[in-house]
Amino acid sequence: MSVLLVVAGGALAGPTGMKMALAFAVIINGISYFFSDKIALKSSGAQPVTREQLPRLYAVMERLAAKANLPVPKLYVIPEEAPNAFATGRNPQHASVAVTQGLLQLMNDDELEGVIAHELSHVRNYDILTTSVAATLAGAITYLAHMAQWGMLFGGYGGDRDDDREGGAFAAIAMMILAPFAALLLQLFLSRTREYSADATGARMVGQPYGLISALQKLGAYNQRIPTTALAPATAALCIVKPMFGGGGLSSLFSTHPPLEDRIAALRQMTIVPQR
Repeated sequence: MSVLLVVAGGALAGPTGMKMALAFAVIINGISYFFSDKIALKSSGAQPVTREQLPRLYAVMERLAAKANLPVPKLYVIPEEAPNAFATGRNPQHASVAVTQGLLQLMNDDELEGVIAHELSHVRNYDILTTSVAATLAGAITYLAHMAQWGMLFGGYGGDRDDDREGGAFAAIAMMILAPFAALLLQLFLSRTREYSADATGARMVGQPYGLISALQKLGAYNQRIPTTALAPATAALCIVKPMFGGGGLSSLFSTHPPLEDRIAALRQMTIVPQR
């Protein structure tokens, strides 16, 4: 993603653009590493909760964290009717898990355990850092393309007799179109691949896939009917299911999550050896 950002800067403004884009990439990566969790939680309106407030959630989290040999993440609740959950943070020692009020109301104990195991799998596999940095850099690439668009409108690449400059203008136009699209595809690839892995790891953590299967079925049904109001679009790729995700066709192709039917089918085909 950083290389793509630097290439975009070079195509838009030559060597100077490459240097500026490289500096921009370093800054964005630093912000993503240290502050992506705070940004995600703040943008979703998540509120910290104590064990006294939600003993059921803490009991599930502490049991699974001990099973996975992980520190217990900080727990947050989002004032949102649509059921969903996400994990964020730069490593297991600085991880947070947020769930919506709708999820707590909808899930039975087995389903809640499946959802929490899925989110803990993201923590253990460092997916939370990877997807956060990818999302931030994808946004930076898109922002750079928009800035270049405005620069061209106000004379950055006006008509000129110089063939080299004309070629640079064409390269800049191509990069403005292709760079954001390439960044989106990279982000979607990372997110989709990680969801399958987290499903499988979460099912093994619990010892059976059926709670997570039932949870995914409920999440899919309810997120098609209940509009999401609290979750920000930037956190959509972090959620266990995409808020208000579409059906098949192009909406499925460019979704941040693989189709739920495929995820459930993969879970049904798992063979889990009971732990002794």
